[in-house]
Formats: sequence, structure tokens, C-alpha cells
Amino acid sequence: MKITAARVIVCCPGRNFVTLKVETDDGVYGLGDATLNGREKSVVAYLEEHVVPALIGRDPAQIEDIWQYFYRGAYWRRGPVTMSAIAAVDTALWDIKGKVAGLPLYQLWGGKSRNGVMVYGHANGKDLAETIDEVARYIDMGYKAIRAQSGVPGLASTYGVAKDRLFYEPADAALATENMWSTAKYLDFCPKLFEALRARFGFEHHLLHDIHHRLTPIEAGLLGKSLEPYRLFWMEDPTPAENQEGFRLIRQHTVTPIAVGEVFNTIYDAQALITEQLIDYIRATIVHAGGPTHLRRIASLADLYHVRTGCHGATDLSPVCMGTALNFDLSVPNFGVQEYMRHTEETDAVFPHAYTFERGYMYPGDAPGHGVDIDEKLAAKYPYRPASLPVNRLEDGAMWNW
Repeated sequence: MKITAARVIVCCPGRNFVTLKVETDDGVYGLGDATLNGREKSVVAYLEEHVVPALIGRDPAQIEDIWQYFYRGAYWRRGPVTMSAIAAVDTALWDIKGKVAGLPLYQLWGGKSRNGVMVYGHANGKDLAETIDEVARYIDMGYKAIRAQSGVPGLASTYGVAKDRLFYEPADAALATENMWSTAKYLDFCPKLFEALRARFGFEHHLLHDIHHRLTPIEAGLLGKSLEPYRLFWMEDPTPAENQEGFRLIRQHTVTPIAVGEVFNTIYDAQALITEQLIDYIRATIVHAGGPTHLRRIASLADLYHVRTGCHGATDLSPVCMGTALNFDLSVPNFGVQEYMRHTEETDAVFPHAYTFERGYMYPGDAPGHGVDIDEKLAAKYPYRPASLPVNRLEDGAMWNW
């Protein structure tokens, strides 16, 4: 079997997606997700100009060799653009291998380690009362784990609060919009949110929270300590991970579990955090961390140090990525939880898929490969639309982390 063609498909059924379709001389094709939120066209160019020409004529079964070719063979290694492109190729090749074998990917990766994949949804509201109502709605939908985000009193906008409660898409304008941030106001309000949630719902459900890189290490330690009575499943991205020493400082001040890694691209981004047990959950994902070949390496390293997986799963990851992630989640022994933001009806129609949700768990299904396809004719009706992620400023106007 040889690769005869590879095409990049860009569409926007509510938001932008980049999909790589790899075709073979046997008529079997595979799909990979290459979406990089707000920077989609950069990955398109990388794929079309540097990756696709080098794929033609190769044996799609040689997944490891092809992965190494595009990683080791590129002098400019790593980074989100390169690793998203590699991930698209890797995912598509695994999809082909699964279809040839007639097996879902989790069977190729050792079979099931669990019966279903626990997922968490996003409950958010403009204020505390509205967020409580949204958490109740997610509980009614059957979720066992729920991320709670709320507007902060005194701030006009806050990360994680959506106009449409079910479909949160932060890339909301062609040019980046600007948000305003106050750490003091947030630190005062956040514990009150989780105090109210536990008072209303008790401790039966897992509660999660995303800080989105907005605190210094000592501020994160303070917040984690104040949240300990409410037993969070995790606090996510408490501080920017460029300075990984900062996580040691957080550890010294709180036992609230820490999750990080949705912006990580390789095992080297997470190596020290994992081996020094400075985090509890690694959130690297299929599309931004080099595909399942590389993500499985990250999970294997994490397993040695009692770190579990908690893969990113926002709407900027296409159903192709979600289907692959669910197969990964089902197979790895150190799975923790999977983020699951529901796609719009338009997206689900463009990407028909085998995975399902039931009572707080997801199931990848038993379709060969990752179980996700693309309707190219329908995709063509949704052309690319420029959209950028917001930026963030402090109240004095200084740039801050978004």
C-alpha cells in the first residue's frame, strides 16, 4: 500500500477546522485534525508546502518512521504549528491502519482499560446564581464531572463565560478583542463560587476550575489553599508553565490537584513537571502534541509518576480529534478525565462520528480507525472565516496572560 494523495480541507461550520485527508492506492483513506485555534492558516501552509509533498509514495503502515521523519527530519523542531501538522499525519495514518485491520484504534493500542470514558462539561454563567443554575443543568444531563466558571463581580468579561451556554467559542472576532482582568477581584470571588456549589450540590459530583494561566505561583498557592475545603477535582493552568519551577512553589502551599498542558507540544514540555510530580493531570492533546504516537509516550511517562491524563477537548478540536482521543482514553491505564465540549449541529453533520455520550461517560464506538468521517460536499458550504483569540489586560492597561 502506498500514499497516493493528501489534501488539506478547511471549513467553518460554526468555527474553523483544518482536516488532513490521506489517500492510498488501495482506496483506504485516513483523516487527521490539524486545527490550531486562531492560527489555522499557519498549519495549512506547513502541511501543504512541507509535509504533503514528502508523504506521497510512502507506506502508510510505517507510522513510527514517518513520525520520526517529520520530527527528527525538521531542523526547526517542536512548536504548535509543526506538532499540529505532525499530529494530523499521525492521526490519519492510525486511522488507515485501523481501517485496514478492521479494528477501532483502542484495540490496536492494547484494548480497553475501562468500560467508558468519564468526561466533564462546561457550566458557566455571568454571575454566581447563573453558574449554579448551569451546574444543575449539567447534573441533569448526567455529567459526573463539571467545570464551573463564573463572571467575576467588577469585571465586564471573564474567561470561560459564554454567550451561548452550551457552545463556548473564545475566538470571537477577526481581530483580537481585549478583556480586562483583576487578580484581586478574582481571588476574592472564586472561593465563594465553590462554597456555594458545594452547599447546593454536596460532594457527589467532581468540580473542576480553569484559572487560565492568570496567577503567579504564590497567588495560585493561595487560591489552591482556599479551595481545599471544596475538594476540587483539579485547578487547571494555575500559572504560565514556561517557568516550571513555579509549580514547586504551588505544591508547597496547597494539596488541591493541579492540571496543566493543553498548550504543550512535546514530552519535553511536561518532562520535569511529571518526573518531579509537580502536577496531577497532564492535559496535552492529540492534535497539539504530535498525534497519538507521541501522546501515548507522554502518558507512559506520566504513569510512572502517578500523573493521570486529562486531555484538552474544547470545541477548537474537531470531532476527528475527539474520536481519536476517546480511543486513547479508553486504552491508557492512567486515564483521569476527558474534557468534552459539545460541537454544534452543523459541525456534527460535517463530521459524522461513531462516538456517543451517556450518563457522564463517552464511548468511541467500534467503527474501524477513530470512527470519524468528513462530508466534503457539506464542508465546502462552510468556508473559512478569520477568527482570533482574545487578549487580556490588567485594569491599569498592562498586557496579561489570556
